[in-house]
Amino acid sequence: MGNRKLKVGITGQAGFIGRHLYNFLSTKADEIILIPFQRVFFQEPSKLQIFVSSCDVIVHIAAMNRHEDLNVVYKTNVELVNRLIDACKSIKSTPKIIFSSSTQENRDNLYGKSKRVGRELLENWAKNEKAQVTSLIIPNVFGPFGKPFYNSFIATFCHQIIKGEQPEIIQDGRVDLIYVNELSEAFFEEIIKTNQERINRIEVSYTSRKKVSEVLELLNNFKTKYLEFGEIPDVKLNSFELNLFNTFTSFIAKNYFPREFVKHIDNRGSFVEIIRANCAGQSSYSTTVPNITRGNHYHTRKIERFAVISGKASIKLRKIDTNEVFEYILDGEKPAYVDMPIWYTHNITNIGDTELITLFWINEPFDPKDADTYFLEV
Repeated sequence: MGNRKLKVGITGQAGFIGRHLYNFLSTKADEIILIPFQRVFFQEPSKLQIFVSSCDVIVHIAAMNRHEDLNVVYKTNVELVNRLIDACKSIKSTPKIIFSSSTQENRDNLYGKSKRVGRELLENWAKNEKAQVTSLIIPNVFGPFGKPFYNSFIATFCHQIIKGEQPEIIQDGRVDLIYVNELSEAFFEEIIKTNQERINRIEVSYTSRKKVSEVLELLNNFKTKYLEFGEIPDVKLNSFELNLFNTFTSFIAKNYFPREFVKHIDNRGSFVEIIRANCAGQSSYSTTVPNITRGNHYHTRKIERFAVISGKASIKLRKIDTNEVFEYILDGEKPAYVDMPIWYTHNITNIGDTELITLFWINEPFDPKDADTYFLEV
């Protein structure tokens, strides 16, 4: 295939996993061209055919997870697979299809059965049409922006704890978990893989195994340390705790910031504690002249704090796949901070008449080669 970029489409692009995968693949622009998908395509065969014909690779994620009537879940998921196959057959197109299946395939429930039947339908299509299908058997997925009471118990717990509710543990078993960024990496590896068999089944390994009560204890600890005392908890790099913390903070309302520091004043002057962190990090500061903007980038894993200690600033954030912009006005007369959520592009502008002084803290050592900074206008 040489240096030609792969054209990749994701059914279920607007869902929890689909949106994360789309955003993740947008950081791979040197290798991939993303073909946008809309839910309505499944209702309009001609549009689905155009989508199919435009793709080298289709990641089929679109599915229903829950419904009061489990037969609706089964029927919907099988029907979506059939419509995708029909679209391919109607225009004699054979894109590589990567199917998002589940470890529930072999369980006695209609959701798991719908995944197993969907996989088998795609495999039969691949055999008959000399196409290629890879099925990823995926454990429980968690991550930022999940839908409470739908995507995972972790999304539900985060939502409830931040609202001041007490989550209920129905069964305190051990759960095999994978963070959605890690799952996106697994999808990416399969997307770019060549020289595979026509039909492949891959068990995606879980990256952590936790009791439900262990997860709840960590989340309650985050609430106490972060929301009540403004501390960064002990979240080591590339750890389950860091991934869980970033998931937790994604549920915090944007009006939580800015947070004013406690300013201690006496006859010598004043003292402000910028951050109390239970993990290693890197501190820095910048000076910015009036009307100048810094930043316009986002991160996918870093915890980052902006603290304005002198001058006046506008801090803006925008989730990268939305148009809504959040703005915070900070003034050094009342020192305050804003923490940058992952997947939000952000900047800071000096809107005052004097020099702006900003302190920065980030939970990773500075590395000029760091691939976790992606430039994008707010």
